[in-house]
Amino acid sequence: MRFCCLLLALLSLPFAQAESATPVVGGWTLVDQFDRAYTLDDRTQVVLIARSFSTARMVNRAIEQAPAGYLDERAVVFVADIAQVPSMAQAVLIPSMRSAKYRILLDREGRVAERYAGDRDQVQWLQLQGGQVVSERRFTDSAALNQALAELK
Repeated sequence: MRFCCLLLALLSLPFAQAESATPVVGGWTLVDQFDRAYTLDDRTQVVLIARSFSTARMVNRAIEQAPAGYLDERAVVFVADIAQVPSMAQAVLIPSMRSAKYRILLDREGRVAERYAGDRDQVQWLQLQGGQVVSERRFTDSAALNQALAELK
C-alpha cells in the first residue's frame, strides 16, 4: 500500500511542476559560433530566439550596423535554433556566422528553444528577471527589433 502511494506521488510530480506560471530559464549551457561555452546567468535580461534562417537574418539585420559588444552591453543573448538544419548545411553555415560582431549561441538539438512555445516566423524575445521569464514579445520585422534593443540602454 505504501509503495502504491509513493508511486502515485512520484508520478504526479511532473504534472505539478508543469503548471508553474513563470518558466525558469536558467540551467542551460550552449556553445557559440566559436565553440566557446556560455551558461545563462542572472545578469542576462533578454534572450532572443530565432528558430529559422529568416528569423536569424532578421536579428542580423537589426544589429548588423551596431558596434561589437552591442548585445553584451544590453545583457542580451541570441540563441539560434539550428536543430532543423542538416549537418552538411551546418558545416557551411557555422563558419559563416564567425564574421558576426556578436555572439550567436547555437542550439544544435533544439533543447533550449523547445522549452518556450515559439514560432518559426517570429523572433521570440524573453524578458528575464532573476532567471525567470517575466514577459515575452514577438517580432516580425528587424526595424521594430532594432528599436526594442535600442530602448534597453
